[in-house]
Amino acid sequence: MSQLDRMLAGELYLASDPQLVAMRRNARRLTRLFNATTEEQTGRRAELIRELFGSVGPRFEIEPDFRCDYGCHIHAGDNLFINFGCVMLDCARITLGSNVLIGPGVHFYAATHPTDPFIRATGQEYAKPITVGSDVWIGGHATICPGVTIGDGVTIGAGAVVTRDVPPGAVVVGNPARPVRRGPVS
Repeated sequence: MSQLDRMLAGELYLASDPQLVAMRRNARRLTRLFNATTEEQTGRRAELIRELFGSVGPRFEIEPDFRCDYGCHIHAGDNLFINFGCVMLDCARITLGSNVLIGPGVHFYAATHPTDPFIRATGQEYAKPITVGSDVWIGGHATICPGVTIGDGVTIGAGAVVTRDVPPGAVVVGNPARPVRRGPVS
């Protein structure tokens, strides 16, 4: 099993693997080009995101500065908006539904590390996928942690640190994020 296969399977892997290093370098190249574009170059921005992401819906707007590890593990539905300063550590799949609004400075961390210091010292790490449903608004400077699933119609308050799954229709705030409203949106 390759290190890429191990990474995507959620097993311990070595990020120093030459294939993974080459993939990250390609993502850095594409994000560097994307972040250097101007508002007048929306067509070029769209081309670069389509080359970078695994898949993206027909309508999207992503503001520079955008950063990611691989890009190809990011999959987004239609009508995506990502504001300035977004970071996606997509060592595992990051799935974004349709009609997702992401505020400035939001970070998605699919990457994680062993808590055992001896294993961590070997350079091994692992990743857990992140799934965001449709009709979700994530407030500025929120952090989405590895393995989290966010249901449809959710609102994540600014600065929230989401460490566990969020049910559909909930509003969560704080660190760690806690619900202030549960259940379906009225």
